[in-house]
Amino acid sequence: MGYTANQATHFDRDFMQQAIIVAFLALILFSLGSALVYLVKDRGDSTRTVKALTLRVGLSIALFLLLMAGHYFGFIQVRH
Repeated sequence: MGYTANQATHFDRDFMQQAIIVAFLALILFSLGSALVYLVKDRGDSTRTVKALTLRVGLSIALFLLLMAGHYFGFIQVRH
């Protein structure tokens, strides 16, 4: 039992959407972890912690905006 062309297209699109979201979440967690390492290692002597946390906030906002835009333009649909 295989997929029809339409089902395969939806599967590929759903997989890509999920992969992008997971990649963003992984980057956010990596940035948060690196901020913790910089905080402990530098003991407040550098701005690397602030830069890492700023990157995390920027990535979080970008992910939120991507999700909103995807829903608005119909790329992401709510399944009932």
